[in-house]
Amino acid sequence: MAGGRTRVSGRAAALCILTLCLGCLHVIALKPQLFTRLGDLPFSAQTPISYQTFYFDQKIDHFGFLEDGTFKQRYLVADKHWKQPAGPILFYTGNEGDITWFCNNTGFMWETAAQLGAMLVFAEHRYYGESLPFGQDSYSDSKHLNYLTSEQALADFAVLIENLKSTLPGAQHSPVIAVGGSYGGMLSAWFRMKYPNIVVGALAASAPIWQFPGMVPCGDFYKIVTQDFARSGYNCDANIRKSWKAINNVTSTVSGLQWLSEEFNLCSPLKNVMDTVTFKNWLQETWVNLAMVDYPYEANFLQPLPPWPIQVVCKYLGFDSTVSDYELLHGVSQAAKIYYNYTGTSSCLNMSQTATGSLGYLGWFYQACTEMVMPMCTDGIQDMFEPEEWNFQAFSDECNAMFGVRPRADWAGTVYGGKDIASHSNIIFSNGGLDPWSAGGVNYNMTESLVSIVIPEGAHHLDLRYSNDHDPPAVRAARALEVKYFQKWISQAKKAPQTSEPNI
Repeated sequence: MAGGRTRVSGRAAALCILTLCLGCLHVIALKPQLFTRLGDLPFSAQTPISYQTFYFDQKIDHFGFLEDGTFKQRYLVADKHWKQPAGPILFYTGNEGDITWFCNNTGFMWETAAQLGAMLVFAEHRYYGESLPFGQDSYSDSKHLNYLTSEQALADFAVLIENLKSTLPGAQHSPVIAVGGSYGGMLSAWFRMKYPNIVVGALAASAPIWQFPGMVPCGDFYKIVTQDFARSGYNCDANIRKSWKAINNVTSTVSGLQWLSEEFNLCSPLKNVMDTVTFKNWLQETWVNLAMVDYPYEANFLQPLPPWPIQVVCKYLGFDSTVSDYELLHGVSQAAKIYYNYTGTSSCLNMSQTATGSLGYLGWFYQACTEMVMPMCTDGIQDMFEPEEWNFQAFSDECNAMFGVRPRADWAGTVYGGKDIASHSNIIFSNGGLDPWSAGGVNYNMTESLVSIVIPEGAHHLDLRYSNDHDPPAVRAARALEVKYFQKWISQAKKAPQTSEPNI
């Protein structure tokens, strides 16, 4: 594989400031792990929703006995459409962020509740939002962060559901279906695998459960990003590929650094080579985020954006081969401003902020440094980025410098089965053809009940979003099929013999 140099990512640099850690070098391996997940749409545009907020005393450690403390896990309940008794429960497996954000933005569940007569429950993932096991000390050091794992989170969900079914009148025999997107989709699939006694099925939307060592090629993620730009405008991907050298050329002088800072209207001017590296990483994350949110209508996910935002961006990048570095970078700046200043209200562009503040970056950074090891690489040929190899040792060293921990590269495959999951059942894996995370997703039917739904014109978990007049037919069909599977699972669960306490 070409390339091989490592560099500091913009997101990692921001994290260095946040955690006051030193030596934040060699973090190319961490950078892709930080791209944002789930969410979307300004909820004010939707029908008002109503839910109640509750807190459940959850064990800090489900798998040991020395730490016997508890914390308040937040969860949200909407039972307006719930048909008692034994009406189904759609359970959102919260991912790395504030659960109210996911609740307000997972429109598919709200639109499906009435059709199924379902109760909605949105459970917050430990260490995110308000669900902090050690309060303000939860992120103070690695000892307090030790209980931030997907396994502990899944156990939280299982215990919470069992409590709800035993305490809510009419819920004892309610079939539960797990729903989640991105990391939440991974949790949804894993929840069904690990706790089939708790959930009768799962919808895992845009869930890259195979984006782990040895399961998929490390370069596929960035190939999909590049394909999205290649199909959206003349020479669009080619000119982004050329832009990295143009940035190096222009920023080789003090005047060039000043020009680029002014051209992009940066809040913090570029001053040196390290700033240039941060700038390039910021741009790279911008292109990736655009690929994730390339929706067919105006949306407000990571940033307010127009319909088909990559097509709009590519209008500024359709140059021929004779364009100068300065002309090319002027086009890049106009393209970047579509993402960062579509509304025209930003006074300057901030390289330390690329997405919503509702996501918990520090927590996900820690998870990426322990069990969520997702290799990614670029070669600059099959993708439009500078060549960078996957360097696990550099990744591990950076994690150790930041948190005093080292990642377990193969743990996710060991604990969740990797590609050997055919013995499981009742899981829908939905993926969008435009979504780079689909590279690590399940994109073919494994069995009759481990099914794949591919949405060719879909970006990141388009099927979980609210329905829209501009939805492509494929996503409408996907949602309808998902509901049919839900109905099938619910029917099967109701036909199954119910266990009861023996007479004594």
